[in-house]
Amino acid sequence: MGKTIAIANQKGGVGKTTTAINLAASLAVLEFKTLLVDGDPQANSTSGLGFDPRSIDKSIYECMVDGEEAKNHIIPTNINFLDLLPAHVDLVGAEIELINIENREYRMRDCLISVKDKYDFIIIDCNPSLGLITINALTASDSVLVPVQCEYFALEGIAQLMSTIKIVQGGLNEKLELEGVLLTMYDQRVRLCNTVVEDVRSHFQELAFETIIPRNIKLSESPSFGLPVIAHDAESKGAISYLNLANELLERNKITVSA
Repeated sequence: MGKTIAIANQKGGVGKTTTAINLAASLAVLEFKTLLVDGDPQANSTSGLGFDPRSIDKSIYECMVDGEEAKNHIIPTNINFLDLLPAHVDLVGAEIELINIENREYRMRDCLISVKDKYDFIIIDCNPSLGLITINALTASDSVLVPVQCEYFALEGIAQLMSTIKIVQGGLNEKLELEGVLLTMYDQRVRLCNTVVEDVRSHFQELAFETIIPRNIKLSESPSFGLPVIAHDAESKGAISYLNLANELLERNKITVSA
């Protein structure tokens, strides 16, 4: 049975979707069967893999609101070993529609049960809030990976996220763990970035990934081509960094890459 990892941070613009897409693609390149779940109403993970959210008629929304099984809505991508459970704009209404549904916090978990044993990893791109969809993602996951931008307000809101994780652990998913904290948008020329790196590593210690994601033009432009950066430019710093992250994640989980 595969491991499900939520990529979460209620603060927008921290590289959450970039991390979801490129970590999933890197794991796939390493030949781990991977499912990327787009849990964000903006559907950026869907468009970032080359699909038009407006043309998607079966998505995570139908799974969560109508109780349909994920296996009927998963689509293959142009990356071997990588599949997508897409989102479309209707997901924005799910927060309200789920309120009166029984066991509403478990809808995502229940729709993914039928496919969990078919994948080595399931990566969930959460929306930038701590609403009901994100609670569903945390309830469905084994762990949470938190991207943190290298900027002055880097740790702002992290305390609230950690509080939410504890609430989920206490009442909805006691097995939920913190996979780690990932520093993103790093620029070594900026003194503040180095200060943030020191602060985050001091605060989170071994939970902070050694891998740091740099600011990188290829990484920024790859979504406009509908490609993860490793397919857009495999030799770019962004691609190498996410491949390093995938390898570090595997090492942390004591998983060996096949020769």
